[in-house]
Amino acid sequence: MTKQNKAYKFRVYPTEEQALLIHKTFGCVRFVYNKMLAERKETYDHLKDDKETLKKVKLPTLAKYKQEYDWLKEVDSLALANAQRNLDKAYKAFFRGIAKFPKFKSKRHQQSYTTNVVNGNIQLLNGYIQLPKLKRLKMKQHREIPSEHILKSCTLSITSSGKYYISILTAYEKQISPKEIHTMVGLDFMMDGLFVDSDGKKANYPKFYRQMLGKLAIEQRKLSRKKKGSSNWNKQRIRVVNMQEKVANQRKHFLHHLSKELVTHYDAVVIEDLDMKGMSQALQFGKSVADNGWGMFTSFLKYKLKEQGKHLIKVDKWFPSSKTCSSCGNIQPMPMNMRVYACSCGLKLDRDYNAALNIKKEGMRLLASA
Repeated sequence: MTKQNKAYKFRVYPTEEQALLIHKTFGCVRFVYNKMLAERKETYDHLKDDKETLKKVKLPTLAKYKQEYDWLKEVDSLALANAQRNLDKAYKAFFRGIAKFPKFKSKRHQQSYTTNVVNGNIQLLNGYIQLPKLKRLKMKQHREIPSEHILKSCTLSITSSGKYYISILTAYEKQISPKEIHTMVGLDFMMDGLFVDSDGKKANYPKFYRQMLGKLAIEQRKLSRKKKGSSNWNKQRIRVVNMQEKVANQRKHFLHHLSKELVTHYDAVVIEDLDMKGMSQALQFGKSVADNGWGMFTSFLKYKLKEQGKHLIKVDKWFPSSKTCSSCGNIQPMPMNMRVYACSCGLKLDRDYNAALNIKKEGMRLLASA
C-alpha cells in the first residue's frame, strides 16, 4: 500500500461576516510573511559574508508577533503558522541554491491561506464545511470525497473576480501495481493544436484564448477608458476578469478530458521533456504556448497515469524527433517552414506525425534499456 494525496476544489459562499474574516486572515498571513521576510532580509544583508553566524541567529517567533500585534489573535493561528512554514521552506530552498531569495507578498497577487486539520476542527457537513474561526461555511460540493480519504488541510482562496474557493487536501492508501505495457503512444508537441500522436490523430485543441482575444481586447479598451477605482471601473474590471477565468476553465476542462482519454486507452505515454518557458519566450510563440497549456496537460497525464500504475516516459528535449526518418533512421535538416518530411528512402509524411512515431520508438528503446 502506498500513501497518496489528492485535492478537491469547491466553490464556497461566505456570509458578509465570514468574508470580512477571510480577508482579514489574508491580510494577517501576508503581514506575518512579509514581516518575517523583512527581518530575515535585514539579517542576511548584515551577515551574508559570515554564514556560520547567520545560521545561529534567532529570529522573532510568531508568539512574539502576537504579543506585539493583538489583532493577529483574531484570525486562525494555523494559517499564520503555515505562513511561517512557507517562508522557512522558501528560505531553505534559497540557501540550498535551488531558488531565488523569497519575495514579498502583494495584495495584487493570489490571496489565499491554508489551515490544517487538528482534533477534528475541520469537518464536512451537508452542504457546508466547518473551519476554524469561520465555523459553518456554505460550500457547493459537486462531487463526493471518498470516506476512506482523510482530511489533511484546506486552502481558502479568492479569484480576481471575487469568487471564493476551497481546496481540500486528503490522504489515502492505495495498492498501485505497475502495469505491463501492452499499448503505447508517442505525442509530438504542436504549437497549433497541442499535439499529434503516433497513431496520426491530432488533439485539435480549440484555442480558447485566441477565440476570446477579439472580445477581450474590446472589453480591456473599455476598462482603460474608465476612471481607475470608480464603481464603473470595478464592474468593467470584473467583466474582463470573468472572461479570462472562462478561458482558463475551458482550457482546464478540455485538458482533463483529453488526458483521461489517453490514460484510459494506453499503458504508457511518451512525450518530449520540453522547456516550455524558453519556448514561450521565443519569437511569436508566447501566446501559442500559453494558450494550449502543454505544461498543465503533462501534469494531468503524470498523476492520472501514476494513479493507475501506468507510465509516463520522457524523451530528452535534444532528441532529433523532427529531423529523423521514422522508417530508415536517416537524419536531415528540417527548418520550421517545412511541414512534410520527405526522405530518400521514399517516406513522405506530415512532419509532426513523423516526429510522434520517432518519439514512440525512442520511448520503447528507453524502456528496453531500463
